[in-house]
Amino acid sequence: MLEKLIIQKTLRVPVSTDAAGDGTAVARQLDAALLDVGFSASRALLEHIGALAPAPAMDLAAMVVSAVRELVGDHVRHNAYFIGFPDDVPDTTEFWADRLRAAVLTVGVTATDEQLRDAVASGAVNLLDLPAYGTYQHTYAELLAAHDELVTAAGDRVTLLRLGDAVDVEATRLYLALAGSSTPLGEADLVILSELAVACVDGAQPVEIPVRENRAVLNGIRLVLGRPLVGVDSTTDVLRLACQVSGGDASLVTSTRFRAFRRPERRVLLAALNGVVGASPGKLGDVVRYAERWKRLGERLHPHEYDQWPHAQAVFEVARGERRVRNLAGRAEAAIRAGAISSATSVLSAAPGLLLRSADRLLRLASEPERAVVVDAVTGALGSASGRVLLSLREHVDNRLTRASARMFASRSRSAWVGPDERPPLPAELVAELSSLLDTEISARLPQQDRPLLVDPEVLDVALPLSGRAAEGGFAVLPRGSRSPVSGELLRFFMYWRQAHRRTDYDLSVLLLDDEFHDAGHVSWTNYHHDGVVHSGDITEATNGATEFIDMPLTGGGHYVVPQVYIYAGESFDEVAESMFGYQTRTQDQRGAPFDARTVRARSHLRGKGRIALPMVFARSEAGWQAIWLHLYLRGWPSFNRVEDNTFTTADRVRALMERRYLTVAYLVDRWRAEAEVVTWDGRLPDEPVTFIGVQEPEGLPDGSEAYTLARLSELIPE
Repeated sequence: MLEKLIIQKTLRVPVSTDAAGDGTAVARQLDAALLDVGFSASRALLEHIGALAPAPAMDLAAMVVSAVRELVGDHVRHNAYFIGFPDDVPDTTEFWADRLRAAVLTVGVTATDEQLRDAVASGAVNLLDLPAYGTYQHTYAELLAAHDELVTAAGDRVTLLRLGDAVDVEATRLYLALAGSSTPLGEADLVILSELAVACVDGAQPVEIPVRENRAVLNGIRLVLGRPLVGVDSTTDVLRLACQVSGGDASLVTSTRFRAFRRPERRVLLAALNGVVGASPGKLGDVVRYAERWKRLGERLHPHEYDQWPHAQAVFEVARGERRVRNLAGRAEAAIRAGAISSATSVLSAAPGLLLRSADRLLRLASEPERAVVVDAVTGALGSASGRVLLSLREHVDNRLTRASARMFASRSRSAWVGPDERPPLPAELVAELSSLLDTEISARLPQQDRPLLVDPEVLDVALPLSGRAAEGGFAVLPRGSRSPVSGELLRFFMYWRQAHRRTDYDLSVLLLDDEFHDAGHVSWTNYHHDGVVHSGDITEATNGATEFIDMPLTGGGHYVVPQVYIYAGESFDEVAESMFGYQTRTQDQRGAPFDARTVRARSHLRGKGRIALPMVFARSEAGWQAIWLHLYLRGWPSFNRVEDNTFTTADRVRALMERRYLTVAYLVDRWRAEAEVVTWDGRLPDEPVTFIGVQEPEGLPDGSEAYTLARLSELIPE
């Protein structure tokens, strides 16, 4: 339902237009039900539901509760293998020995230690096939009955839901925000955009669609529904569109098997190509990079049948090598290989974004006289590049004063690999000069504030969302590199998965690292206990869904705590019906069932390439514990991945990320200080309208205020 999607994305409940009446009893029930999952309704929302007739009020309330339960992962049953977890979890060796005894048990006789050794030595026993291993031995109801009620704590999370506008207004607002985003969207948001594009296809459209993947999503819907395309200004836009409607990768990272196109669709695509190349023949140079894909697309579009569009036919001539066109990147690369850095800089100046992305390499290779030429070219390109490129370069130069201990590369699909940093550092004076130039340009582009800025200090360490691909969908999920304080006495990690077609075994594990990123122990299905950290037990299949937990006392050992999810066997993260990771914080005496939505601090999807997921890391500092988001996937082995086999590679990636300096919301706030009044929020409501920037919008901001919370932080990125 569109309404549920809006609630989960914006925490705003669209106003109902159903019959009026007395729904006050339903409003009270909703208030209580929301508190049970860590949410509360604003006064305006409760008053709205209370003014509806009982039946529509109940329908709306049920939808709201369903939406937020799904948001925090409470829509499924989180059972644990050991019914008493975190208590009564046996010693790992004793547990396996008990399962072995059951496997070799003779009639009425308990197996001896010698019989156990003989059984294991014979190789006839598969440890994972032992009786009662890996499957629940109790129902979810029995687990709940074995635990006391959760004791409410002052620090438990309460997330506020607000009353929104009519559903069509809310849908249009969200559609325009996503479609017009100046930063790439993550997979989850692209799915939302696709659904909204259908609902809003004949409504208001964004003035600009800066991100080309967004254009592909919108135009994919418009092509299928027979509407005119929007924003197509390059040949690659047409290729992305063809990939999108074929169910492939519109980012063009992976190849797509193109579907058959209907004749009207072929005409639209070829006409778009003809218009782009006819207006700017130089854009034929973009075809070479994806020549093989253009060849495959040509087999589906049959351009030779459409002589009225000769410029479109030229695209496929270039792809087939019948017509040679040198693109800008190729000319620049040839100049660099020849050592002509000034010439390469001149070529790249025609594409400001590409020049800025190449600035580090050019500056490293340039001689002293050439370096001045590069800096001048970079200075001239700043005004033409997007704000996202400027911020990316600003973050980059901030990390180039010293050589990194390791260099981490993260792809668009969030896979990661680490290599040595062989680049010499940039001179300090050059870094200072570039930083100053970028600061000036970025400050000039920030929107003018005619109201004071009220800033929640908890949002200052959130990394700027320069790309939605550096994050997952979910609840309270932050971009890679973001830091947030962790309160409470106990961390509880949870991981849930539900297989789609074949037996699938995921394993939740925790790696502990010391302050030098050396192995300090682990907890997993092979080791239930370590220094107070406890595993809930191994589940080896998930036909109806399965959950594993790990408890981590914040007084325990380890300077860095790295929860991970390993695919031991079966379906990938992209294949399973559902998978998620999250963490809860509790006090030691809260008790309760292993999963309680009120204690969930964050929950993210697990959707990515690779067989090992690294959602986040927890780091201890003098000020306490912090959660730092990773959103990384490692390749791993096709099967049988275990934490013991990956301590070195995991530690390398954690170290590389922890040493990197990310550009955060604090950077933008500092830029604003010179132009606007900036006030740190202390929990008290202001008397006059403000622009609020924070994790969650407080209730009761004065009329005329505007709030930028986690879902809207990308709107702060200057264009």
